[in-house]
Amino acid sequence: MFSINAEGLGYRSLNEELRRSGELCAIFGCRGQRFIAAGMSQKAIIIEGVPGNALGAYLNGASITVRGNAQDAVGDTMNSGQIVVHGSIGDAAGYAMRGGKILVKGNAGYRAGIHMKAYREKSPVMVIGGVAGSFLGEYQAGGIILVLGLEACGKPVVGSFPCTGMHGGKMFLRGECQDVLFPRQVSARLADAEALKEIEPYVSEYCELFGYDTKAVMDSPFTLVTPDSKNPYRQMYVAN
Repeated sequence: MFSINAEGLGYRSLNEELRRSGELCAIFGCRGQRFIAAGMSQKAIIIEGVPGNALGAYLNGASITVRGNAQDAVGDTMNSGQIVVHGSIGDAAGYAMRGGKILVKGNAGYRAGIHMKAYREKSPVMVIGGVAGSFLGEYQAGGIILVLGLEACGKPVVGSFPCTGMHGGKMFLRGECQDVLFPRQVSARLADAEALKEIEPYVSEYCELFGYDTKAVMDSPFTLVTPDSKNPYRQMYVAN
């Protein structure tokens, strides 16, 4: 395994070293450097510390594991690959994400999954193990957002104004979510057996990564949110 000491390195220098490294690389001493692994493919990267904004932006097949928290815009416009965060993340994770997976053990800030989309065979997935902030799935156009609410300590699984402008994709929130105020252009209902079967592989992967019991998590009800077929945003953003 190739190792990089990020102490004192700017993000450009850090990424230059990362590009020169082999397919398996560990970064330690990370302290907020931005754009780590932007656009990279065919690498497995382990990060010790806290990466800065836009970790894995435009990611194109690489795998990133963070042994801690991450800042804003994780997976910004990522195309494929996987980002696993063993802590919590900041705002706007998965902005315009169009493929691959983001799995977060803890919480997500505001606007996770904003403008998330799908194209042909690509369908992105974001799994948030804790709770999500306001404007979750804003203008979501495709893919799956899954929030498990584990160890929420009494906090609601999602903040205010979820699914604002949603016109595609699916959102699954663990629990009945009776107190969540959804916008009029979406439909929120308890997920049936067929819908639960769709998310079980992602829940299983999350539980295997972070040490939870899949059956215990899946035994809870889930709320499924999808855009209403009469949603006016659909005509604005989705090609027929």
